[in-house]
Amino acid sequence: MESLFKAALGLTDPWYVKDLQFDKEAKRLIISIDFKAGSHFFYEDKEAGITGAYPVYDTVIKRWRHLNFFEHECYLEARVPRIITGDGNVRQVEVPWGGRMTGFTLLFEALILALLQRMTVHEVGELFKISDNKLWELVHRYVEKAKEYIDLSETEKIGIDETSARKGHDYITLFVDMDKKSVVHIEEGKGAETIKGFAAELESKGAKAEQIKEVSSDLSPAFISGLEKYLPGASLTFDRFHVMKIINEAVDKTRKWEKSEPALKNMRYILLKNRSNLNLKDMKKLADLELGSMHLKTVKAHQMRENFQLIFEAQSKKVFIRLLRKWCVTAEKSGIFNMEKAAKTIRKHWLGIANWHETRLTNGILEGFNSLIQAAKAKARGYRTKKNLIAITYLILGKLDFSKVNKCCQPT
Repeated sequence: MESLFKAALGLTDPWYVKDLQFDKEAKRLIISIDFKAGSHFFYEDKEAGITGAYPVYDTVIKRWRHLNFFEHECYLEARVPRIITGDGNVRQVEVPWGGRMTGFTLLFEALILALLQRMTVHEVGELFKISDNKLWELVHRYVEKAKEYIDLSETEKIGIDETSARKGHDYITLFVDMDKKSVVHIEEGKGAETIKGFAAELESKGAKAEQIKEVSSDLSPAFISGLEKYLPGASLTFDRFHVMKIINEAVDKTRKWEKSEPALKNMRYILLKNRSNLNLKDMKKLADLELGSMHLKTVKAHQMRENFQLIFEAQSKKVFIRLLRKWCVTAEKSGIFNMEKAAKTIRKHWLGIANWHETRLTNGILEGFNSLIQAAKAKARGYRTKKNLIAITYLILGKLDFSKVNKCCQPT
């Protein structure tokens, strides 16, 4: 039996399984591990210039939580050797199964990390009877270490978007590698300084701000100024989603201004949806509105919205720009205040909008990430600190390679 458990644990000489203790009442299995008498243990401290194999000076008894044995909690217990190095100091040897957290094995920590990518911290804590604080310590320790292995050397296209950390004006900003489709950096806040922080992260990893060729973001003035200052070589694209958001807001504000009109009652979402997403009932309502209320500015604004969407179907950038310019002229002469305002916004951000036809960059993946973050936050009933939210975002969306931190984790 001891040989079987030695093989299952991957133990190699001089370690061996000495004893098995099963407590039926407590539903607990304790595997006692020992080492052969006369063994020498390797120890290295590069900073102190110490390296070599040393005899055992004394031992201390330690215990580690391991993977459950069926429904029973399982622990490894061992005499951990201490050695005396050439400088006369007593040093404790690292055991091969010991995790980065005191009292956990590498395998147990690998399981915890895998579960935390799909479950809340509290749910995992309840499952294994571990405090939330202990699990958060594990998350932060692994994430911080794994972040060191994020490779930015070939990153050229990034997407930027902010997401709320909690109610109010509290945000974090995500930087996503658009080719790898993973979060590579997170900054607190949502101002121009977040771009400065990302540029600094590039430098710290041996990359350069100049290598970023294309950026997709919303029309935030803070992002725009930050990009011009800290990533001056990047071509900025305002993606289709955020441009359409401007038009949708203009249509909705026009509807609110005419909300006393009976024909517009309960029409908000129908007016803001694409026709392809409407059911037959809603399609009929829209058709009735268009036939009977052409005089309403909201109906005219909605038609302008649909015409704007068609611009994105242009086959060439030349045609795209020509149609965009024609639409702006029409909006500016429409006599509909909110559409005139939308046209001015588009002209103000003309280059970034025109770039879309070439780059086809979209923040759709960031919007999806944002939804996942907010869903995780809601499921966990929020995170107490932005530090925790940032750590869990890296864990879920960072594609971090924990196998470089823990050999028992699956490589990405």
